[in-house]
Amino acid sequence: MAKILIVDDEIGIRELLSEILRDEGHDIILAENAGAARAARNAARPDLVLLDIWMPDTDGVSLLKEWSANGQLTMPVVMMSGHGTIDTAVEATRIGAMEFLEKPIALQKLLAAVKRGLARIKPAHAPSPLGLGAFARSVPLRDLKKRLEQMAEKSRVILLRVGPGSLAELCARTLQRVGSPWLDLSLSSLPLELSTLEGARNGLLYVPELFYLSRPQQKNLVFAMDRLERHGQTLVVASEHQPEELIEHGWDERALSRLFEVSLAPPALGEIRDEIPEIASQVLLHNVEAGEVPARRLSSAALNALRNRAWPGGYVELKAAIKSLALGTLEEEIGMEEVAHLLGKNSPTALLGLPLDLPLREAREIFERTYFEHHLQIDGGNMTRLAEKTGLERTHLYRKLKQLGISVGKRHDESGN
Repeated sequence: MAKILIVDDEIGIRELLSEILRDEGHDIILAENAGAARAARNAARPDLVLLDIWMPDTDGVSLLKEWSANGQLTMPVVMMSGHGTIDTAVEATRIGAMEFLEKPIALQKLLAAVKRGLARIKPAHAPSPLGLGAFARSVPLRDLKKRLEQMAEKSRVILLRVGPGSLAELCARTLQRVGSPWLDLSLSSLPLELSTLEGARNGLLYVPELFYLSRPQQKNLVFAMDRLERHGQTLVVASEHQPEELIEHGWDERALSRLFEVSLAPPALGEIRDEIPEIASQVLLHNVEAGEVPARRLSSAALNALRNRAWPGGYVELKAAIKSLALGTLEEEIGMEEVAHLLGKNSPTALLGLPLDLPLREAREIFERTYFEHHLQIDGGNMTRLAEKTGLERTHLYRKLKQLGISVGKRHDESGN
């Protein structure tokens, strides 16, 4: 029979529902809160979930949103509550719940709901791409998601001012509605046809970097931007460059004025280093759910090693690294050694190779050089930011960098002004 996950913080309800459904021949998995439900969902892949709304750690609707955002809402979910409202039921259904049962749950209603849910099981399909909603436990990523959605309510064009370590694709995917088209305007230089835009109706148009668009691609972007309202589309573009640089590169000033009208500077991956373990775990889980990699998990040491690496390529680089690790690791658990072996020690922050048999003074000098090179890379050589992060006065900072043999050119100096 089917595997059914019952999530409820009341032990009496869990035991009652479990007894009824076991008598029907089903395999039952129990979870007392959202944390246990996440673990059970990942380990057991249930055919159906009975999910309580009111729980002490995370409410059921929030957990439902999380599963929907990270591509894990692949099974029917029946919501349960003793204090339900019509609004809550409507919201849960909108997110993806199959139906809503009010406690105390009558036996026949329970069995009927389970029967309907199991009848609706469909063949596995590729989950939607990850957006920021998949990282519900990350405060900075939750805030970033709110800012993006607030902007998108009033503007169809959003420019992301990015640098090394960009989260641009993750931000753009956040604004892509589930099941809607995604059109990357940087992938073709052929004239953009109306039929292509029509085929991407209500979808998201994306450009990962304005600077690299050819003249024909720039014209395609303007052509699409003029028709966003007509086709119900949102345009998200990203760039490391200022308008003056883009104008020198051949961009039309009026087009840039429209593109830069509403902009946001999302944090670089290096600025939210503490969130990297969760991002990596969710990316790996998403790849497993999509059938792109075998079932794998990241050890705590591996997650810490990933956290300590520099990611100049940002989310795109991290995503590719996780897939490579999952495909290249022979064991089910990906360890720290696999991270070093398969990804290489190409990061100044990978301190695993720091020699510990040196005198303290020499070891400290190596660490300080690694530390400053890391932050210079993260901030693009911006000395003002480096001084703020390290807590050093600018004159002292320059002296320290000179002592360590780290060259800082005039361009870096000016970027901090």
